[in-house]
Amino acid sequence: MKKIMILLVLGIVLSLATVHAGGKAEEKDGAAATPQKVELKVFMSFPRFKEQFETYFEQFKAKELAEKNIDVTIKLEMPNADQANQILKTRLASNDAPDVFTLHAIADIPSFYEAGYLSDLSGQPFVNYLFDSVKKTVTYDGKVVALPLESLSWGYLYNREIFSRFNLTPPQTLKEMEEVIAVLKRNNVTPFLLAFQESWIPQLMMALSLGGVVSSENPGFIASMNAGTGSYNDVRAVFAIIDLIMKNGSAKPFEVGSAAGSADFANGKAAMWVQGPWMAETILKVNPDMQIGVAPLPVSNNPAGAMINLATSTSLAVSPESKNRQVALDLVNYILDETSSAPLFEALKFNPVASMHTYESFPWVEEASEYVAKGKAYQDLPLPGGVTGETAKMLQSYYTGSVTQEQIIAALDKAWADSLKTASN
Repeated sequence: MKKIMILLVLGIVLSLATVHAGGKAEEKDGAAATPQKVELKVFMSFPRFKEQFETYFEQFKAKELAEKNIDVTIKLEMPNADQANQILKTRLASNDAPDVFTLHAIADIPSFYEAGYLSDLSGQPFVNYLFDSVKKTVTYDGKVVALPLESLSWGYLYNREIFSRFNLTPPQTLKEMEEVIAVLKRNNVTPFLLAFQESWIPQLMMALSLGGVVSSENPGFIASMNAGTGSYNDVRAVFAIIDLIMKNGSAKPFEVGSAAGSADFANGKAAMWVQGPWMAETILKVNPDMQIGVAPLPVSNNPAGAMINLATSTSLAVSPESKNRQVALDLVNYILDETSSAPLFEALKFNPVASMHTYESFPWVEEASEYVAKGKAYQDLPLPGGVTGETAKMLQSYYTGSVTQEQIIAALDKAWADSLKTASN
């Protein structure tokens, strides 16, 4: 009798255990059917492309939900380009890093990498698709540390229709530029559009003029500045073209920013604009039929100084501190998705950066490439970020006459020295 009772008890216990285990299994199955919720903080210095990226991120969210059962919320932050770099640096330094963020490949990668702000992306699928020349620009310490977005061949923009109307060709020397300006002014056409409301725009004049002067006349400039033996006084020639542009530009530049400048340029209010082809999408929104040209900025009476800038600028990085690292990596890889990324890059008017980007290049890309093929190009100069910021501020003041060339030279020399001290600490 005792044996029977023991067997009955064991049977009941086993039955209860089976029911309990089945309930747990059902709970697990039910949990698997409920999507995992993840929030990604994405920081991008692309306010003019907000609509395109929001649409693309919706595609990513749908893909992540369908394939991985992850319900992704993307908290997108897109500050003005003037403020973005400083906001990002503050966030990174205060341990409030976004999961995914944009940075400048040349100016930011070395310092961000040394500070521990960049993940090693070398093993990610997107790396296999990158063109070798582009991959080099986002490689540091032997590692791919960012995804390139903007690969550029750029100079100043010019209105091809205006140039054609007056039988003008892009000048290759300062003397030729003066002749072009004279023709335009005789025909009541403003030579240069000035849009100085945002300080990053006027500093583009220094970026191009410095690149041309250094590459053609003072190739040791960067090394001497990094050694503490150089000075911007060694490249004072950069001011010749800057002075010419400012003297022959549109009125009230501090009332015009990038958006208004794009509209003015699209509407033919000036023949030239020292601005990059990254503004093409904004310009063509206003005037879809505009014929945009890209030409090298002359910096002297030596044609060799007129050169196209080759650069990878805005790129995408992943924070090593991301709490949702895998989803962040999924998003970055989706930016160069085999089927979806080409339409995105084409819509943004970006140059192809990877093998799946087989769309037809834009006319201004072809024009810039012709200069590159002739050897009239240089690799973007590796300037410290602090120097670029100081340049932006000083050139605004230079236009108003509140600072001299000597003061600009002193300020940029100091900014470079300060950047070296910061990097060594």
